[in-house]
Amino acid sequence: MKEKPTSFSIKNWADDDKPREKMLQKGRSILSDAELVAIVIGSGSKDESAVELSKRILASVENNLNELGQLSIKQLMQFKGIGEAKAVGIAAALEIGRRRRGEKAKKIIKITGSKDVFDILQPIMGELPHEEFWIVYLNNSNKVMHMAQLSKGSITGTLVDVRLVMKQALELGAVALILAHNHPSGTLFPSEADKQITQKLKRASAALDIKVLDHLIITQKEYFSFADETLL
Repeated sequence: MKEKPTSFSIKNWADDDKPREKMLQKGRSILSDAELVAIVIGSGSKDESAVELSKRILASVENNLNELGQLSIKQLMQFKGIGEAKAVGIAAALEIGRRRRGEKAKKIIKITGSKDVFDILQPIMGELPHEEFWIVYLNNSNKVMHMAQLSKGSITGTLVDVRLVMKQALELGAVALILAHNHPSGTLFPSEADKQITQKLKRASAALDIKVLDHLIITQKEYFSFADETLL
């Protein structure tokens, strides 16, 4: 008797194994990362289910969702079974997650140390493929008055306008600043250019009786603090 071909469709699975039904019956926290991605993409191909396709995609980034969030639409479309619509869906879902972390971090309004700054800015810049330079403006209680992206550059560097920083600080009535930029390469060590711009901003701020409290280099999971390392 000829064996029937195996179906890879999730429709043929038991309800407990179907990601959507599993979420409805048992809650979202019980789902694996692959099952959550499978719900986003909706369907697999004739050769594999959405879950298996999701497992393959996640395996390519060592099952790291942050790494997955850094893949471009074109890179996602390199996987068989992922067209433009599915690639956009994955990217959008991960961007929502990134922004949600950012909203949670914004609740920290008083800075007590470098970790507070990292918690606020990592969701904003920690996973970016390009370099950005941000300024955090503080009042005399070290509460955050304003955060602003000063510049956006390539992976090799970014330009910083000292005059713009001072102008905004005066307009806000800020008494202290914290500088921050990301290193897409993942390196935590400051370059000579990083040290130079820190000193340049520190001198300009001091002339206006404004303190530069710290300069953070932020990567995906870690940070380097000029203040903690006594480099200010």
